[in-house]
Amino acid sequence: MDMGIRGKRALVCASSKGLGRGCAEALAAEGVDLILNARGAEALEATAEEIRSTFGVNVTAVAADITTEDGRTKVLEAAGDVDILVTNAGGPPPGMWTDWSREDFIKALDANMLTPIALMQACLPKMMEKGWGRVVNITSQSVKAPIAVLGLSNSARAGLTGFVAGTARQVAGKGVTINNLLPGIHATDRADALDGGAAKQQGISLDEARAKRAATVPVGRYGTAQEFGATCAFLCSAHGGYIVGQNILLDGGAMNATL
Repeated sequence: MDMGIRGKRALVCASSKGLGRGCAEALAAEGVDLILNARGAEALEATAEEIRSTFGVNVTAVAADITTEDGRTKVLEAAGDVDILVTNAGGPPPGMWTDWSREDFIKALDANMLTPIALMQACLPKMMEKGWGRVVNITSQSVKAPIAVLGLSNSARAGLTGFVAGTARQVAGKGVTINNLLPGIHATDRADALDGGAAKQQGISLDEARAKRAATVPVGRYGTAQEFGATCAFLCSAHGGYIVGQNILLDGGAMNATL
């Protein structure tokens, strides 16, 4: 299927690896030029060069902390006028409700709620002027089924979800769609960190911890960045104009729910 977005320009955050990179590669495969962002310059430049050589698109790499005002300014100045925005930021650390202070919540809100909102506020006006735009926020399955040890993430991402629910309906008439992708467990560094914590807590090996968690997923495995990226590319495509304000769960069937 031709996604109809060749020649478009996309800003993809936290895209040097993991799910962000999966989204960037899927868009590049459709002929979309990219602005990639991550904090680590070395990994980011390596990813940018690999995408350039593989897909033949223009790729600009901007190393910056997107969760800070200075970082966002640097990225947005380099990005200029974009047609597609994919927001993404690493999740806050796990813990229990007794562990977290006000400052912990502020950091989580800055990274996983206020940063994507700020990026949308910066990019949406030009998209609306052009009569076309796509925004995809990478959030978490926890907005549908909270994860006890990820209370900081539960809170911040739920706030973003509420913002998107109202805003998506306000901009849809201008040809701009906003949707959220909710990953369950995928084979990423984040999964390694969580599995490592579980292994230590339970006194088992990392492989055993992974196998235990994979067994809770009906498909019997972790998701891949490539299949996640393909879903993102479809939401960003010319065929996604009637999908508005949705929370699309990619979790291999792990969440047991009718709706």
